Amino acid sequence: MPNIFDILGKIKDILSQEVGERKVFDKDVAEALSINQISLATMKTRNKIPYKEVLEFCAKRKISINWLLFDQFAESVLSETEKYSKIHYFKDIYASAGGGGLSEDEGFESILLDEKIIQKIGGNTQVKHIQAINVMGDSMEPTLNSGDVVFINRELINPSKGGIYVVSTPAGLFIKRLQLRSDGTVALVSDNESYSDEIVLASNVDVLGKVVGKLSSSI
Repeated sequence: MPNIFDILGKIKDILSQEVGERKVFDKDVAEALSINQISLATMKTRNKIPYKEVLEFCAKRKISINWLLFDQFAESVLSETEKYSKIHYFKDIYASAGGGGLSEDEGFESILLDEKIIQKIGGNTQVKHIQAINVMGDSMEPTLNSGDVVFINRELINPSKGGIYVVSTPAGLFIKRLQLRSDGTVALVSDNESYSDEIVLASNVDVLGKVVGKLSSSI
């Protein structure tokens, strides 16, 4: 399991190449990740990794997120090679709490994933269909937590196959399990038992893709 101290150490290594001779401190890391320094200190005590911010950091520098999660040498990820695949990460889009959309017109950043992660989320033949967005809210706990980054396959839109899907409805964007009903409606089902099923007309539900992987912010 990734450790926040290892990840912060690697980020400091990258920043040290950018700032030159001076020493890199936690405040520099916090600024690079656009996180309050106190919040970063709290995350360190809880070993909670700010995946969204780390993804943005990697995207801006064309660094594979895999380097921060697995112990690879920096030299192997500082340039784009055939070993890595690029996907679109919609850093400003949140699903589950409603609101937002998901299209190529939305702002996105490109992130690099290496073969270890690519194989886990469908393999090289599927990577062109993979996009990443953020989770907000607790309706899918314990499977998905608020702050998680999820990978969705835009080709997998048949809810009869089971699993968790990203759907667009008149009320916004949601991540739910789907149950097709004989009366022409769809039940949006939460994993958190505190939430009741939401019933929506099938004609008002646009299935955007299936969740095939995640980066979890939970401890």
